[in-house]
Amino acid sequence: MTRLPIDEVNTSNADELMELSLGPQHPSTHGVLRLKLRLDGEVVVSCEPVIGYLHTGIEKECETRTYHQVFTLVDRIDYLSGPSEEQAFAGTVEKLMNIEVPERAQTIRLLFLELSRIASHLIWVGTSALELNMSSIYMYCFALREDILDIFEEISGARMFPSYWRVGGVARDLNEGATEHIQQFLKKFPTTWKDLDNLLTENYVWRTRLEGVAIINEDLCKQFLCTGPVLRGAGVAYDVRKAHPYLGYENYDFDIPTSPDGDSYGRYLVRMEEMRQSAAIIQQALEKLKPGPIISENRKVALPPRPQLARSMEAVIHQFKLVSEGILPPPGAVSYWVESARGTISHYLVSDGSNRPYRLRVRSPSFPHIQILSKVLVGHLLSDVVVGIASVDPILGDVDR
Repeated sequence: MTRLPIDEVNTSNADELMELSLGPQHPSTHGVLRLKLRLDGEVVVSCEPVIGYLHTGIEKECETRTYHQVFTLVDRIDYLSGPSEEQAFAGTVEKLMNIEVPERAQTIRLLFLELSRIASHLIWVGTSALELNMSSIYMYCFALREDILDIFEEISGARMFPSYWRVGGVARDLNEGATEHIQQFLKKFPTTWKDLDNLLTENYVWRTRLEGVAIINEDLCKQFLCTGPVLRGAGVAYDVRKAHPYLGYENYDFDIPTSPDGDSYGRYLVRMEEMRQSAAIIQQALEKLKPGPIISENRKVALPPRPQLARSMEAVIHQFKLVSEGILPPPGAVSYWVESARGTISHYLVSDGSNRPYRLRVRSPSFPHIQILSKVLVGHLLSDVVVGIASVDPILGDVDR
């Protein structure tokens, strides 16, 4: 759709404008988001995002939980990229306590993160197409995502919220057959990806509805601190995995896809290519996966091996103390950055030396992506608003923490 130039948008006579609330209960707002729109006919004159309808209080709740218990809270902030939130929190605590994560545990974490990235992008492609009345694509995406959730369930026991991270490593090792199931997914993935590419990339309706809609250029990204596919869709090749590597990402070969256009279609192309890059990273990780410990040997954070509990009273006492009291990081404040499917996550942790965080502040990628809608939707037709919202892929749990 063609956007009306800002100087041609009629704002002179407020009596002729219509005010419309899109949401918060609306199936196309990707959560309980409300947009206060003012319309001149079907042209958007102003857009005011209203948030707060999904306020969870997770950041404050983390102050009342031990460090181990926080994992079940943070992976619900961005409920489509829970492993990224777990890595952000675990990495923050490990940085504060100067704990080295074993190589095998790092590789297992990386497998979860990249599988989660693919699953999140599949949700985005499927729901975005569904909002434009392309229901078959939704089925393709969800069928492939189910394979990823089955892998998560097989390894961690949970599908969307694995709570699989532990300070210093992961909760348990990969079960027998897990790597084979990941390989089976990698064999299946290119075929489905190609089907999606054939159905959408050169589809006349898809391109017409996305091209030129909600253009976010590099200057706007800097102004609103946008990250992830929104920033890369504006032509900026910034990715925390490259800029500030963690979990050994510097040892993996992958590209950072970008698009110079900055519109909704460009962000679609970026996410499609990111899925292919993630699949390549997963294949490399499987090849790098070596036998070894899956959690640090630091007794301050790691539970004793379960077989020891049957024959060692010291191990029983150690287990009881860690489970009941929790870990005791030193006083201090640290931050840690992770690249999620939506962009840069930062956890800022303040410790007072007790067994609970004194303060946990989460830097959410979705918050600026919601706020920027007030700039980029003006001049568009009402029918483009849903396309614009979807193109930045917000998660309202990530906004209302």
